[in-house]
Amino acid sequence: MRRSNRNILIVLTGVLALAILYAWYSYNRTVDLGDHIVSVIIKPGDSFTSVADILLSKGVVESKIMLMYPARLLGIDKRLTPGRYDFTGRNSCRSALAKLYRADFVKVKITIPEGSSIWKVASIVAGKLDLDSSMIVGLNHDSSFLQVVDLPCLEGYLFPETYVFPWGVSEIEVVRGMIRQFYAKTEGLWPDRIPTGLSRHEIVILASIIEAETKLEREHSLVASVYLNRLKRSMKLQADPTVIYGLGGLDHPLSRRELRQDTPFNTYLHKGIPPTPINSPGLPAITAALHPEETDYLYFVADETGGHYFSRTYTEHNQAKRGIKRLKHTIN
Repeated sequence: MRRSNRNILIVLTGVLALAILYAWYSYNRTVDLGDHIVSVIIKPGDSFTSVADILLSKGVVESKIMLMYPARLLGIDKRLTPGRYDFTGRNSCRSALAKLYRADFVKVKITIPEGSSIWKVASIVAGKLDLDSSMIVGLNHDSSFLQVVDLPCLEGYLFPETYVFPWGVSEIEVVRGMIRQFYAKTEGLWPDRIPTGLSRHEIVILASIIEAETKLEREHSLVASVYLNRLKRSMKLQADPTVIYGLGGLDHPLSRRELRQDTPFNTYLHKGIPPTPINSPGLPAITAALHPEETDYLYFVADETGGHYFSRTYTEHNQAKRGIKRLKHTIN
């Protein structure tokens, strides 16, 4: 009887050992995807069971059980991080769980250039993250959302920067991230009292016009002086970029007819600064709007070097335009 019990114990021990060995083998058995990339998107609220089913159905692993039980033991099933997870090469249940445990999801690098309008920002973000660009643009006019983020508009506050976002991030999360970056980058810029008498929002508007007018950082404070001098004299800003923005953006030079079209952004028709920024200005443009050069300039015109010629009077301005026109004629 004792020998029988011992034999049963030996058999059971052997079976258990084989089961453990098989489980260990299944847990570590690899599937070779080669160069093929399998993407698994985990959304907020997805259960681990559904994720395991996807990994199994897409051929990343060969055992659902060896995903489920270790995940429960390690607590991975309760701490799934949303995102897109890419699998390639050799994978096992063990390596797949390790990737989920590390939250090793795909991160997408996005660069927003200085001077990008909200339409351009939305297009870049949507193209990189497969989001809805119209939803991002729509937030610019969503009073409820603007109240939550405490901004008069989104335009001008989507800071131009290089970002790294997780795949699967929402439109609102992207926008909030850019707004946070605006505040972080500009926090130390604002004086207790702005010398020009403008509000912070008006400074951002002015900075966006400066950003649109010149790509040369050395000219930012000069362009700022021109527009601030015009504001002091109650002159119209006559800034082409604001007119273009009011028309929804153009892919051609402004025509005389377009200059006469009445929009809130037509600074040839309306005095003062436009109602909102016209793009996302960078730090140099914002700094220039806060600390303009002290000049008597009231005009500027683009030259042939990518810069501008600045004038104090309308007569000087016309002379500069004629000189640049002659230079163009000579070059051509």
